[in-house]
Amino acid sequence: MHLASWYNKYKNQWWALPLVLPSLLFPIAEWCNANTVMDGGRVFLVYVPLGLMTAFMVVFGWAALPGIIVALLIRYVPLKGEIAALLAVVHFIVPITISWGGYRIFVPRRGSVMFGAIKLTGQRMLWLVLVNSVTFLVIYQIGVFFGWYDVSNNIGAENPLHTRTLINFQAVLIGCLTGMPFFYSVIRMFRNPRFMFSFFSRMKAQMQSGVTKLEITLWAGLVIVLVSLLLLPFNDFSTIFTTDYTLTLILPLMLWGAMRFGFLFITMSWAVILTILCSGFHNYLPPYMGFQLHLAIASSCYAVFSITIYLMAVVTTRQRFLHSKARRVAFIDPIVQMPNLRALNRDLSRYPCSALAFLRVPELELLGRNYGVQLRIQYKQQLNEYLHPILTANERVYHLSGHELAVRLNYDSYHERIDALDHRVKQFRFMWDGMPMQPQVGISFCYVRQPVTHIYFLLGELSTMADLSLSTSKPESLQQQGTNHVQNAVRKKVAMMNRLQVAIDSGNFILMAQRIEGIRGDSYHEILLRMKGDNEGDAMFMPDAFLPVAHEFGLSSKIDKWVLEATLEFMSKYRKQLPGSRFSINLTPASVGRLQFANEVKRLLERYKIEPWQLIFEVTESNSLTNLEQANATLTMLQNMGCRIAIDDFGTGYASYARLKDISADILKIDGSFIRNVLTSSLDYQIVDSICRLARMKKMQLVAEYVESEAVKAAVQSLGIDYIQGYLVGRPLLLEKLVIQENRDTE
Repeated sequence: MHLASWYNKYKNQWWALPLVLPSLLFPIAEWCNANTVMDGGRVFLVYVPLGLMTAFMVVFGWAALPGIIVALLIRYVPLKGEIAALLAVVHFIVPITISWGGYRIFVPRRGSVMFGAIKLTGQRMLWLVLVNSVTFLVIYQIGVFFGWYDVSNNIGAENPLHTRTLINFQAVLIGCLTGMPFFYSVIRMFRNPRFMFSFFSRMKAQMQSGVTKLEITLWAGLVIVLVSLLLLPFNDFSTIFTTDYTLTLILPLMLWGAMRFGFLFITMSWAVILTILCSGFHNYLPPYMGFQLHLAIASSCYAVFSITIYLMAVVTTRQRFLHSKARRVAFIDPIVQMPNLRALNRDLSRYPCSALAFLRVPELELLGRNYGVQLRIQYKQQLNEYLHPILTANERVYHLSGHELAVRLNYDSYHERIDALDHRVKQFRFMWDGMPMQPQVGISFCYVRQPVTHIYFLLGELSTMADLSLSTSKPESLQQQGTNHVQNAVRKKVAMMNRLQVAIDSGNFILMAQRIEGIRGDSYHEILLRMKGDNEGDAMFMPDAFLPVAHEFGLSSKIDKWVLEATLEFMSKYRKQLPGSRFSINLTPASVGRLQFANEVKRLLERYKIEPWQLIFEVTESNSLTNLEQANATLTMLQNMGCRIAIDDFGTGYASYARLKDISADILKIDGSFIRNVLTSSLDYQIVDSICRLARMKKMQLVAEYVESEAVKAAVQSLGIDYIQGYLVGRPLLLEKLVIQENRDTE
């Protein structure tokens, strides 16, 4: 154990593995060389040792130089003597040093990563292949010129433009291009045997999706057959394979492998195939009809094929990687880093049956407004991690928009799995800046079958059922509850939303007015809103039917603006017939909570030349009015402009004495449920009386709603109420009829 630790610590030092390994692999590299004699001198078809030594530099850097020198001396001293060995050292070290130094200058970071990286391909082919090979041949030519070498025994020629020089240059180029990636992987495996598993894992990952063992076997079989026909021709004259032109048949097969099997697979395979082809060249290159020309053509084919295969493998592998990365990104939300709706749709289509759980956390909306969107992101991420232990390998949690999540479960025993999911969710505690939070989570679920073509409608139904789960505190099944009423509710909401949008755009609303009569003789009218039916003659839609939908889908503020502008336009148009008229307009919490609303009112008053005192804005207290500070600021600005503020339906819902302390208002409208029974219920009478006392203390005027008889009118007058509203005073009528009624009263 101590020896292994020592080895791992020092194995990359120049005196350790880099010193020993070159001497072991150098004979193998020389064995891979293929050479022959042409015109009285040696000529190589592939020369691998330079590629091997450059691979050592890529892996170990400058620490590889002592080992390279030792390997060269061990190899050449016994064969050629000390002087020739020293010349060999110079001829190897100078090109390697120049090429590696230039490469490291232009690629200062991560220059030793595995071959196949497209960003490094250009620099590697320029410096480690081209510059390396050119420098190597130039030094040999200089040595030949000065007589350091025996021309008949070396790869150089007296004439630099001789065909032997071209063929040998291509041999060195091929050796660097193919031998360097091959031996790089071998050296990495010697340095760390576990790299072998990583190598084959990367090789498998680089393959095109859909590649099978049958396809690889077919490709390998065709390569073996073609190589066998080249190396084992029937005879020297009768077979078509006894020619250098048939060597081109290998290129389509290698391009097929480069495009389908990836860079690592094809470069390792091509290095072996090329070595075999070069070693047996005499079997398919005819010795007659100009052997020198055939040898040059074959050598050029080796070089062109190697460059083409290398580049094709790099480009296709890179494109495949980018395509795979783009697909992964398409199925992962970039902010939350969780599978998205597209991934959910894909995974549902992979299995015949699945169970789909829907998690709704409405409190995240409020928490997100107070603490920022980062809280919502971290909540989903922490909940995803917390649920992971109870999920199987193919089950996942999916990010949905807003404050919702989805979980795909296997169909088997999904009822028990849903119960386990609910139990796990209820145990979850979300930590935010050291503060534990436990927002309530509504869970609904259903099972789905392939094909899933209705995912968006299904999620809408599950969302509705999850709202029900918030009140029942248990998971709600979409199948057990039945989908008809859920589907109908969702369909009605969507249809009403479409009607509202059309009505806002085209003005399909109807304004009505109901008289509010003052005890002292003055009066004003409350504007009431109705929406036209789908067809002419259909009944109108009352506010209770469309205002909740408008609030849910964020359209209520637009409706308020339409009503305000339509009312002001009416007042401007009939200012002569209705001089000094006053109108009361209801505002939703969405409008009151907007910063710009008061300024918008001011601009509209100036445009239509209406005095602010002619408008009364009625505000209904509700749970939607969450930002009391902003609402109070808006109402105060309206009061400062000269408009009056009324609190509608006081005494019910969220309209309470506590809220009244915080909101500035001029008028208090007592809800009709108290006024209707003021004569028959002593409790209602006492409530109305207490409201009147409170209003007088705050110097507010009072309006009694639902006054429908003279007896009720007399009772509220005795309590000191200033205005009455109800059928006794007047029923709602179309806004335009006010003009007709005023003309009739004048006559």
